[in-house]
Formats: sequence, C-alpha cells, structure tokens
Amino acid sequence: MRLNGRRNSNNVVDKRGLSGKAVGIGGGIVGFIIAAVITLLSGGDLSQVAGNAIGALSGGGETQQAARQPDAEEQQLYDLASKVLAGTEDVWTDIFKQKGWGEYRPPKMVIYSGSVQTGCGQGNAQVGPFYCSADQTVYLDLDFFKTMQRQIGASGDFCYAYVIAHEVGHHVQYLLGTLDDAHSRMAQVSEREANQISVRLELQADYYAGVWGHNDNRMFNSIEPGDVEEAVNAASKIGDDYLQKKAYGREMPESFNHGRSEWRVRWLTRGLEWGDPSRGDTFSIPYSSL
Repeated sequence: MRLNGRRNSNNVVDKRGLSGKAVGIGGGIVGFIIAAVITLLSGGDLSQVAGNAIGALSGGGETQQAARQPDAEEQQLYDLASKVLAGTEDVWTDIFKQKGWGEYRPPKMVIYSGSVQTGCGQGNAQVGPFYCSADQTVYLDLDFFKTMQRQIGASGDFCYAYVIAHEVGHHVQYLLGTLDDAHSRMAQVSEREANQISVRLELQADYYAGVWGHNDNRMFNSIEPGDVEEAVNAASKIGDDYLQKKAYGREMPESFNHGRSEWRVRWLTRGLEWGDPSRGDTFSIPYSSL
C-alpha cells in the first residue's frame, strides 16, 4: 500500500504502556477465538483465555502495564495506523459531503498495549480491535497485527488497513444511526436473532472498509498489486466458521456474530469494487443470502 508522503491523523492518542479498563463492537468473539487458536496451537490452557476474555467483557479487573520502549516494527505499524486513519477521515468526509449526510465527525483512535479504559468499560488485547460508540473511539493494540501474521497467516499493509477501516466502518454506522438501531433491536430478540443482527452489522462494516479502500485509491492511488489479495486473505481467515474450526474443530453457526468467511470476503470485495456506501444494505436481504 502506498503511504509514503501521506499525512498522519491528528486524532490518534498513544496510550501504550498505560493500564486501564474497555470493550465495544468489532472485537469480542473474533479476538477471543484468535486468542484461543493461539493458545491451542501453543499447547496452552484454553480456560485461562476464556477467563481473561470474560473478565474484559464484564469490566472486571485491572492489568498494570509497565512503560516500555516500542521497537522499530511497532513504530512502523503505529505510523501505518495513523496514516490509514487519516485516509478514512479524507474519504468519509468527502463521501458524507457528496451524499448530503451532514458533517463527518471522525473518530479518535487510541493505540494501547495490554489493557485500556474507555467509555464502554474495560477490555484488553485479547478481544481484538474494537470501536466504542460511547466515546466514538477505535481501540487498537498493535500486537494484534503481529498475532494475525504469526497465527493465521494474514499480514501486509493493506490487510492491517482493512482491520482499521472496518472499525471506522462501525463509526460510520454510529453516525448514520445504524448502530444504535441495531443494538436496540438486539436487546428485544432472542440470542440467536441478536447474533444474526450482529453479523449484518459486521458485514456492513466490511463493506464500508471496502468502500474506503476504493475511494482512498481513487484519491491517492494507494492500492498496489497484491494489496486486495492481502485484505481478502484476512477476511477469509477471520470468519466465524474458519476461526471456530481452528479453535474447536467444528463450526457453530448459531453463535456466529461476525459472519462466515465467504460472506466477509463477498461484502469486502463488493465495497472495493463499487465504492458506494449506499449499496451496502446488509439488513434488508434474507440472512441466508448474505
């Protein structure tokens, strides 16, 4: 991905080395399952991962982090995250203006290490990157990118950009009212139905990530050969079915809350091809057709 000469976002907050508490949308089961895969592949105790994830999701317990000096690789990832966030600001500002959706108010991005305090409670790196609508902030532990590379074979600048753009996609949903509407509906239905609404939210965020990629390339000629393949590979390996098979040896469709790999790839590539957020309605079509 071509990022040289691109501006850095002014909306990045560096909290690496600090302790705190958080959880929001976009991480959750995906981050937990990746952590489970890592643990199983390394011969660790899955119950400990589950306990840590549950503690994060319930808001219990603080983890103290000692200050540390980031290495060169982490600083490169930090710079990438800042430049990608700036790209989402430019793209979505332009789209909101074109669509007559009012002013685009960009999210903050907090780069943290280990654990962090947010408006959504406490979370840690094991739940993966997430968006918290209470403070309109994307939270990212850069070690997640290293984890993706080592444990599920997903890597590359555009792959990491896709992860960030997906979380910003949740912010777009928040600004458009989609996120609050979906959460209200989820509170009124069964767990299975709520999971299906969650899948629709996540697939739309994948679509919005593709929309960003399409328009970022239009504005900055940013996509290089192989970039799209990186993102598609990542989408195929963070589907609920793929990760559950890795962790448990089987898939559990009733518990899907991000969507099958093929669905995630489909909506990401549609966004990359079409570049129009208005065509990303994942809520009005039958669930089986996603």
